[in-house]
Amino acid sequence: MYLVFSLITSIMLSMNISTSVPYSAIEKSFESNNAKGIVSLGKSKLLINVLGKEGAYSQSQANLVLQDFMSKNTCTSFEFLFKGKEADGGSFAIANYNTRSDKFRVTIYFKKEQGSYKIESLTIERD
Repeated sequence: MYLVFSLITSIMLSMNISTSVPYSAIEKSFESNNAKGIVSLGKSKLLINVLGKEGAYSQSQANLVLQDFMSKNTCTSFEFLFKGKEADGGSFAIANYNTRSDKFRVTIYFKKEQGSYKIESLTIERD
């Protein structure tokens, strides 16, 4: 019986099943100005709103939009202020994105798809 339990546990761990919102990965990606890392955690189409300019983008387009913002506004610190309750439909979070001279508010909405949370929309606005 112990062998069966160990085998099942090993399989589950090797599959790296994650059903929670990837806050840590998002935080690390913002802090390292890694737009591709953020976009890779999103759906195939992302709704992005950066300083009032909004659009529905493919992952490659979303990467360019975020990369452009980050190259002009290099992150000095990123901190989640609020992490919404994880539900079957999705969740959301609010964070501060700080640069040397500016402060921005980041709002991220997540959609639960096939057991994992994906970024559905991301808004960056001046705080």
